[in-house]
Amino acid sequence: MVLGGGGVAGIAWTVGLLAGLAESGRDVTGADLIIGTSAGSVVAAQLGSGLGFDEMFARQVDPVLQAKEIPADLDFDKFIEFEGRLLELAAAAKTVPEAERRAVIASRLPTHTWSSRDIRLVAVDLETGEPRVFDRKSGVDLVDAVAASCAVPGVWPPVTIDGRRYVDGGVRSIENADYAAGAARIVIVAPMGVDLPMPVERPLRVVVEELRAGGAEVVVIAPDEASVAAIGTNPLDPGTRVPAAQAGRAQGKATQGV
Repeated sequence: MVLGGGGVAGIAWTVGLLAGLAESGRDVTGADLIIGTSAGSVVAAQLGSGLGFDEMFARQVDPVLQAKEIPADLDFDKFIEFEGRLLELAAAAKTVPEAERRAVIASRLPTHTWSSRDIRLVAVDLETGEPRVFDRKSGVDLVDAVAASCAVPGVWPPVTIDGRRYVDGGVRSIENADYAAGAARIVIVAPMGVDLPMPVERPLRVVVEELRAGGAEVVVIAPDEASVAAIGTNPLDPGTRVPAAQAGRAQGKATQGV
């Protein structure tokens, strides 16, 4: 299972979607491998915690349980302006302190310990531009790995791990689904849809074609019309959590072919 990025709205929508699928008898979270990028890294870590869907959903819609997010804007035009130079944008931007952002990530996770499940979280090295995949064997703290995968260039600070700085795995690909190559069946959850309003190194359409050419059965789930409206134009807005989670749950219940 591949869980893509999409801000706080993407976290809420993915949780709702997975809950809705499970309610309709199509729980896909028992996958042998879970790959998470950005928002998907948060959901992957929550799944690894053993938290049930009711609790995961409540953490999105109940104000008492919601993580205390820092409001921010996601400027797609800025990403287009810095096409091919997102690492430059990440290095130069003035953001909240790294420790303040890390506290937000920590509050999103019900446990700060890696699961025994095969969960892999993708980030990108700020200096080299090379991707790094964190898992329980990497020796990296789970909160740091999730924070790195969620460090949107120009919005949140790069995350320091073992003397190196990392940014959002979405710089390479919003889903990084190619890391699932070799699996017989792959379910890709793409909160930002298939056609992004921003350039990435590994577009989803290209990766899906490659995976299918390699013999994999690939199912892509992107937001339906109601979910697109609920996620809105700024997926970093904490106000999107409740409508996105509810729309995702409704879509999950109605989704066929998974």
